[in-house]
Amino acid sequence: MSPLSAPAGDLGPTVLDPQPLLDAVDAVLGAHRRPVELHEPRFGAREREFVLDCIDTNWVSSAGQYVTRFEQMAAEATGARHAVAIVNGTAALHAALVLEGVQPNDEVLLPAITFVATANAVSHAGAVPHFVDSTWDTLGIDPVALEKHLAAIAVQRDGGWVNRETGRRLRAVVPVHIFGHPVDMAALGAVAAKYGLVVVEDATESLGSTWNGKGCGTFGHSAVLSFNGNKIVTTGGGGMILTDDDEHARHARHFTSTAKKSHAWAFDHDEVAYNYRLPNINAALGCAQMERLPGMVAAKRRLAERYLQAFSAFPWARIYREPAGAQSNYWLNLLVLDAEHAGERDRLLAALHGHGIRARPLWTPMHKLPMYRDCPRSPLGVAEDMSARCINLPSSPFLADGAADDANQT
Repeated sequence: MSPLSAPAGDLGPTVLDPQPLLDAVDAVLGAHRRPVELHEPRFGAREREFVLDCIDTNWVSSAGQYVTRFEQMAAEATGARHAVAIVNGTAALHAALVLEGVQPNDEVLLPAITFVATANAVSHAGAVPHFVDSTWDTLGIDPVALEKHLAAIAVQRDGGWVNRETGRRLRAVVPVHIFGHPVDMAALGAVAAKYGLVVVEDATESLGSTWNGKGCGTFGHSAVLSFNGNKIVTTGGGGMILTDDDEHARHARHFTSTAKKSHAWAFDHDEVAYNYRLPNINAALGCAQMERLPGMVAAKRRLAERYLQAFSAFPWARIYREPAGAQSNYWLNLLVLDAEHAGERDRLLAALHGHGIRARPLWTPMHKLPMYRDCPRSPLGVAEDMSARCINLPSSPFLADGAADDANQT
């Protein structure tokens, strides 16, 4: 069957026949019941055991053994020295930026292709998002384009670097490991060091991913994870701040616990702070989920390989493969349309949804959202190309082996 079809006598543009796409996705997903969601959590006996223990012992708030255990498990899984459990990923990034010295009216560089929480966290800190372009090599920030942009707009002033066009201090850069694929952190780190930018990794999608054998979340001075319901490990809602700096970790824990000084009964606080710590009952879910992290990463990599094989000879689209040197968790599998078919994206999405496949496009690029339309930005040609051509396909780990989905157990 030709990938192109048009009604007889139609003088309009030739359009893609979606059936080959549906057939390829069906070949991967097998007999799973429909609709197939983009990414679903799964809970079993271990999660139930830990949550019931919280209820039975009345340890359900931000103090409790599971919070500490969850932090230890996250640190071990990523290779970070410290992990601080936070109520969600957005709050974790907000706190991380403030702790790194981001101040109101500073500019923070981040990719235009990311979930809105990355930009929102910058805004919550009173700073200004400054959007930069991505690279098809990793889907994340392009270090070459970033350096070219900074060479054009950055000037030294008062011991730091400022944006010559706005007069604002350039304070930090937030690389995002999009869909679990690691950014080239060596190249990005070199650019950051040249311009005095603190690196805060948004590793919210990349738990279990590595770059040159080193875990995502361990390349910057600090990093954040997310445990939202659609992440590879979920606590329902939750986040984490990672760092190797002992004092920074101590301050992060204090700062996100209302800055309450330790005392048997007194309520004394020594700075304006936030009540951002993760409840024990959520951490209990996380502990059970973390026990299965290696198996879930392995399953997601098997699923990615199934997609790669199914689309290996596909005529007008391809599945994105992890960057060289990376081992990705393939949080979400990405279908990339050939450039000449970018205009077909929404029609193909409609066909997938009509077939019970809950695919989705990329996030709307940040610079196209009304609240961020006037923010500073570099040329964003690659980001806009990505937005037009990419479709996320169902990526839950239990889809890996193409078997029928008969039970809500792992």
